[in-house]
Amino acid sequence: MADEQKIIEFQRGREQLVAVGARKQQLQMQLAMVENALKELKESKQDKVYKLVGNIMIEKNAKDVEKELKELKETLDMRIETLQKQEDSLINKLNKLRAQIEGKTSESKEKKEAK
Repeated sequence: MADEQKIIEFQRGREQLVAVGARKQQLQMQLAMVENALKELKESKQDKVYKLVGNIMIEKNAKDVEKELKELKETLDMRIETLQKQEDSLINKLNKLRAQIEGKTSESKEKKEAK
């Protein structure tokens, strides 16, 4: 029974790992877009730029938009770092569970072969 629980826990952990990885990938894509926008903003040398807000574009001060993008970049960096830590923790947990499951499976096979 304990083996079945470990297997179920392992499967749940794998699902969590996939979900964390997908979320991290989404944030990394968003971060790349923000970094690209910051690069373009610096290269443009414009005082006013247009920012997409919902379904409309509004004119804003370029410095204000740059500040907003830098804050968003900082937030995304922190979230990605947190997800990376979660991912690392889940991988370690899964590796330990795998070793336990495989160890017990090997023991069971050896006992059956001994009989």
